[in-house]
Amino acid sequence: MSSVPVTTWYLEQTSPADLLPTEAPEGDVRIVRAEVPSPEFSRFLYASVGGDIRWTDRLDWPYTRWQEHLERPGVETWVAYDRGTPAGYVELDPQDEGAVEIVYFGLVPAFRGRRIGGHLLSYGTARAWDLAERCPERTPTKRVWLHTCSMDGEFAMDNYQRRGFKLFDTKVGLEPDVAAPGPWPGAYPA
Repeated sequence: MSSVPVTTWYLEQTSPADLLPTEAPEGDVRIVRAEVPSPEFSRFLYASVGGDIRWTDRLDWPYTRWQEHLERPGVETWVAYDRGTPAGYVELDPQDEGAVEIVYFGLVPAFRGRRIGGHLLSYGTARAWDLAERCPERTPTKRVWLHTCSMDGEFAMDNYQRRGFKLFDTKVGLEPDVAAPGPWPGAYPA
């Protein structure tokens, strides 16, 4: 299998004051926490949002692994809905020493370019900062971080920086050159 060079950028906020939120887009856009752990729904979001940008690391997870992951204390999934239809999501994963990682963030392709992404990222980052209020066994958040890469959407890095995230590390490596799986075969135009 061939490989492709991929640049990965690591970004962080070290204070809630770093967050530069954007206004909600016009229309009926709502962000709701998926409070009931649902491997089916989480896999749907993962495949639908990441299918065209080569998110593949969780595609082979069995049901039990999804369930165990989603039931970990403090793991949260926040879903953006546009007129009742899932448009994207943010997954938060608390870690040691008050860090919270935004593990996954993105929009279903049909909802990109509608100003939903900045709003969803703002909202999800704010929920990372106040995570301990909903999960008292967690240490209060001292740092929110994420990573993006050169295979992500063309506006990803700009969105993160506009929300106040600062670059703290960059790595270049090789990754397998896999086809974009889509939520089902042939879902995206070539």
